[in-house]
Amino acid sequence: MSALDVRQRVRPEPPGTARREPRVTDEHGRRVRAGELAWRYLLLLAVLALTVGPFLWQLSTSLRGPTEDIYHSPPSFLPARPTLHNYTRVADTIPVWDYALNSLKVATANIVTNCVGSALAGYALARLRFPGRRVTTLVFVLAMLVPVEGIVIAQFTTMRELGLNNTLIGVVLPGAVGAMNVLLMRNAFRGLPYEIEEAAYVDGADVWQRFLRIALPSVKGTLAVVAIFAFMGAWDDFLWPLIVLSDPSKFTLTIGLNYLHGTFADDERLVAAGTVIAVAPLIALFACLQRYFFRGVGEGAVKG
Repeated sequence: MSALDVRQRVRPEPPGTARREPRVTDEHGRRVRAGELAWRYLLLLAVLALTVGPFLWQLSTSLRGPTEDIYHSPPSFLPARPTLHNYTRVADTIPVWDYALNSLKVATANIVTNCVGSALAGYALARLRFPGRRVTTLVFVLAMLVPVEGIVIAQFTTMRELGLNNTLIGVVLPGAVGAMNVLLMRNAFRGLPYEIEEAAYVDGADVWQRFLRIALPSVKGTLAVVAIFAFMGAWDDFLWPLIVLSDPSKFTLTIGLNYLHGTFADDERLVAAGTVIAVAPLIALFACLQRYFFRGVGEGAVKG
C-alpha cells in the first residue's frame, strides 16, 4: 500500500469540526437516553445486590474470627481480621469432605445420565418419525407439572422393591433423565436445518452417524445447559437423599450441612463456612461452562 492510499484512507478532520460523542444504543439500534440508561444500571445494581449480596455476606461471616461480633449495628461487611479457621472447624466437626465426595458421585452420575438420556430422547422426538410422538412430547410436558412431593412416596416404594434403599444409586435413579432437559434437547435439535442431515443421508450415513457426527456437535451449548441443571439439581437436592439414605457414611453434603446447622445453630460462622463449601463447586462449574451456557439458552429456546 502506497503513502497516497494511506493519506486517502486516513483523512484528518477539518479544523473547527465538533467531534461526535459515542451513542449508546439498544439491541435494535435505537438510541438510549442518559436518564433511561441510568435507571437500567440502577435496576441491575439492585438485582445484583439481591442475588449476590446474601452469598457475599455468608462469605464475609465465614471469614470472621470467634471474637468478632457479627450482630452489631450498623453491620460491617468486611471482616476485621479474616481467618480460615472456621473452615477447619467444619472439617473437624463433620466429615464434610466425605459428604462432598458422595455428592460429587451423585452429581457426576446425574450429569452423565441426563446428558446421554436427554440427547437420545430429544433427538428421537425432534427427528425420528414414529407413532405417538406427539403424545410422548405431551407426556414430558405434563411430567414437569407434577410436584416432586406428590410422587416421593411412590419413588421410595419403588426403590425399596428394587433393593436400592440406602444406596447412592437409589439417590441417582429417580432424576436420571429430567423432563425439562429432554424438552431442551428436543427444541435444540429442531432448530437445526434438515438439509444437513438429508445430505448426510444421501451420502449413506445411518441414524446413529447423523446423530453423533452432525446433530450432537451442533448443540454443545444446550448440552452444557443440561449439564449445569443436572449438577445443580443433584448437588442441591435435600429431600430425596434425606428419605432414601439412612447410613451416615453415605450422606450427601446437603444432609451433612443440615446436621451441622442443627447442632451448632448458635455459631453462624460455622454454618456460613459450610454454606460456602457447598456453593463453591456450583460457582466453579458455571465459570467453566458459562460460555456454552449462554449459547445453549438460545439453542434450546422454545420455538413455535
